[in-house]
This record gives sequence, C-alpha cells and structure tokens, in this order.
Amino acid sequence: MSFSPEWLALREPADAAARAADLLDPVRERLAGVERPVIRDLGCGTGSMARWLAPLLDGPQHWVLYDQDPALLDRATESIATASLPAPVTASAVQADVTALTAADLAGADLITTSALLDLLTADEVDRLVAACVEAGCPALLTLSVTGRVDLDPAEDLDADLAAAFNAHQRRSTGGRRLLGPDAVEATAGAFGKLSVSVRVSPSPWRLGSATGALTAEWLRGWVGAACEQEPALVGPSKGYLERRLDAIAAGELGVLVHHSDLLADPE
Repeated sequence: MSFSPEWLALREPADAAARAADLLDPVRERLAGVERPVIRDLGCGTGSMARWLAPLLDGPQHWVLYDQDPALLDRATESIATASLPAPVTASAVQADVTALTAADLAGADLITTSALLDLLTADEVDRLVAACVEAGCPALLTLSVTGRVDLDPAEDLDADLAAAFNAHQRRSTGGRRLLGPDAVEATAGAFGKLSVSVRVSPSPWRLGSATGALTAEWLRGWVGAACEQEPALVGPSKGYLERRLDAIAAGELGVLVHHSDLLADPE
C-alpha cells in the first residue's frame, strides 16, 4: 500500500480542497479542552493530512505518523518539522502495518486520522481498525475514501464501462486479501454502528479540470489502465478514448468529479 512521493505530491492540493470542511467543527469542539492533543495519522504518506489539518486546529499539537515506507515517514516528519505553522507542532514516526494496529497501539490518542486508506483495506481489516479506534476512546476522522462514482463532462459512451471495470478492480483479491474499494465507506460506517458509535459522512469529491491538468491526466491514465487490467476487452476501445480525453485535458475542455466520502466517528 505504498505510493510514490511524486503521485502523493501531485494529488495533495486536490485532497486538501476536497476534504469535508463541515466535519472540522465537531473535531475542534472535541479537542477544545485538550492542552496539546496527540493525533495519530495512519498511513501518513508524506504527511499531507498533517499539513492540511494542523493549521486548522488551535494550539500546539503532537502528531504520531504511521506508515510502512520509511522513506515516506522521513519526508513526513521533516515536512512537519520545517513547516511554518501558527502554533508549535511536533511529530514522531512509527514504521508499522496499520492493518495490524491495536487499541494498545492507539492508546493516548486524542484524534485518529487517515487519508485515502479505507478503500485499500479488507472488511476484516476495517473491522479491526474500527474496534481499535473505539476501544481507544477517541474520535476518528477518516477522509477521502472512493465511492465508485466518477462524472466526466462531456460524457462519452465508454465512461460507464470503464467505471464498472475500475470499480471491480478496486474490489479485487490480491495476495489473499479482497479489497473493499468503493464499498469501504459503507463497511466502515457499519462497523462503527455495530459498536454503537455514530458516524457522520460527508462528500469530499475531487474537482478536476483546467487548473489540475497534470493530476487529471495522471488520474485518467491510471483509471483507464486499471479498468483495462480488470477487463481486457476494453483495451482496444480505450486507446482512442484515452487519446481524446488527454487532448481534452490539454485543451482545458474536460471536467471530472471523482467522488469520495469523509467519515467522522466519535465514541463519546
């Protein structure tokens, strides 16, 4: 579940613009009485979640960053240490498989965060993660999970076939793990519900267009490529499709909504 720093840097502005701002007020209220909240960021990548959220919270904070990739952890901790923030923010790194974390690992947290993680997990992994968050007794802000819906403007007939194949690819079995893909939001909300924890879900779509040409093109190549990997019959028809779409991106004539959802769960 490791991604290149280049891809993470390319998507960071779109992620920041997409995350559901309406979930921030409950988070701020929950942390209002905490002098120096400890925030555990699971699957931190290069630290984009901390760079987005830390300036939006009041006062000093300490972030504990979790990732399997030591190079990404180094980038994340360094970026926080050198960031210009309105209040002192410190960070420490933990190299770990986030699917194996327990409530004991999350103990002492005042907030748990993730970004673009849930759809990469299995149902069992989501259940374990949710149980650990609930047992730790702190809110969890889980952002940018794909929902399986993509809207392209202008539309083409092949859009629906590519979307269906891509969603099937997101739900594929790999290494003995069957990924949730676009079912992750419903599965996560359901897992919290089984433990009597309420969940707020808000939309957080990527809005791609002329201002995000490089990201839009890279996303499109990956979207079409995954769909064709899942459904080889799409390889032929997709060649002309991809050329047309890339030309439209270069001309600033293609708009894309990639739908995601953010979740906020609070045991209290």
